[in-house]
Amino acid sequence: MQSDKPIRLSGHACQQLQVRGATEDDIVEAIRSSTWTAAQRGRMECRMDFAFNSVWNGRQYATRQVHPIFVEEAAEIVVVTVYVYYF
Repeated sequence: MQSDKPIRLSGHACQQLQVRGATEDDIVEAIRSSTWTAAQRGRMECRMDFAFNSVWNGRQYATRQVHPIFVEEAAEIVVVTVYVYYF
């Protein structure tokens, strides 16, 4: 269930990007390219793996997985939060 609606990040999601090490481009690509599934509270989620091959918090990781939680509204997609996993 993809959409070409504009994607807006909430204030919380913007803060989490910096703390968790993702970029807005990562979020947009995940939402535009990945399969959406239902999440809690009527929200949607998706996941996308990106090659990372770098150090995060003092450890080397090959992959960064971006996991945005969002709501599709009438005129836009609003990203509520984002989780980032390294492995």
